[in-house]
Amino acid sequence: MLTDTFVRQVKHKGSEIGERYADGGGMYLRVKAAGKYWRMDYRFNGKAKTLALGVYPAVSLAKARQRRDKARELLADNVDPGLAKRAEKLSRAVEAANTFEALAREFHATKASSWSASYSERWLRIMDKDLFPYIGKLPIATIQARDLLHALKRAEGRGVIETAHTLRQCAGQVFRYGVQTGRCASNPAPDLHGALRSVITKSMAAVLEPQKVGELMRAIYGYSGQPITRAALLLSALLFQRPGNIRAMEWAWIDLEKAMLTIPAQDMKRRLHEKRNGRPHFVPLAKQALQTLEEIAPLTGHGRYVFPSIRTGERPMSENTVNAALRRLGYTNDEMTAHGFRAMARTVMAEQLHGISPDVIEAQLAHGKSGPLGTAYDRAEFMDKRKEMMQRWADYLGQLAGNAQVRTLRAA
Repeated sequence: MLTDTFVRQVKHKGSEIGERYADGGGMYLRVKAAGKYWRMDYRFNGKAKTLALGVYPAVSLAKARQRRDKARELLADNVDPGLAKRAEKLSRAVEAANTFEALAREFHATKASSWSASYSERWLRIMDKDLFPYIGKLPIATIQARDLLHALKRAEGRGVIETAHTLRQCAGQVFRYGVQTGRCASNPAPDLHGALRSVITKSMAAVLEPQKVGELMRAIYGYSGQPITRAALLLSALLFQRPGNIRAMEWAWIDLEKAMLTIPAQDMKRRLHEKRNGRPHFVPLAKQALQTLEEIAPLTGHGRYVFPSIRTGERPMSENTVNAALRRLGYTNDEMTAHGFRAMARTVMAEQLHGISPDVIEAQLAHGKSGPLGTAYDRAEFMDKRKEMMQRWADYLGQLAGNAQVRTLRAA
């Protein structure tokens, strides 16, 4: 049996293969010029084999004996300790390669082609800023809910509550991918539901009372600024489409004869797959909308955009133009915004223009459809209902602008 003192003091004596000092149970110390090595000889299935137990002094005599005893237990269970060691080493290597960051980047690479460029860039940017520095180097199989929560709380602590919730969802995507590919056993993200502060959603400012809508329309009709800006304000109210679709509207999208605005699928707010494969969004043009377009056609009809930038016709008007015009009309950011025209139409129509299905309104807003007829209302054969609604809305706005008393318009 070897002793700690002997192991510490023994020197290499010049043998080419090194000197061997037995300790028992097949274990021995091999002393070479390069160092001292723990080894264990054993037989498995009739074959003589040698197992490396470590290098002294990193592995002490006591530690080497523990490894020898563990190897002998494996042999007693008819398991080759050499193969078990190699499997464990491989497992550690795989675990080290499958860090959260490595898997996140792998997942991102598989999804990037189906995501929009902006979403793909933001997904990776917030992960790189708020999760990779804290759990990125950890093997994904070892990460528990508390580890993820610790990282999310850092973002929450900076006051970016919505980002913290987004990070939880993004992390959940990575863990789910890890489960699907066999790199981890579970996804801790769902367990953190409710662990973060709630996001307080602030609705876009909008005028929602009929009398106030009339005042707004009178102000728009009386707008004394650029005629193109006035037209953008009017069409924002008449068409209630997303501000980006209004300002980037192209003359090629408009068929004045058929009274139809057709927004290409790729220009809609949709998932990338739907942008590539979805139908365009149809917006029937009421008589008032057609008149507005005909009035500005001599000004901008020669170019690409209905509302071109004042500086260059190669780009659409600034995204702040309509908001700035509303400020000029005396409406603060807390009273009315460009996006508020959508809420104004949705709320006032639902409350005042009786007989119009909410699904028709939602279809015209290009929202996800709420009822069983929602998808059907988005199809071309139901366009008559949408045309009727758009004309009633335009007429109602005109009535509000011209009458002090507001009455409900009921369907005939």
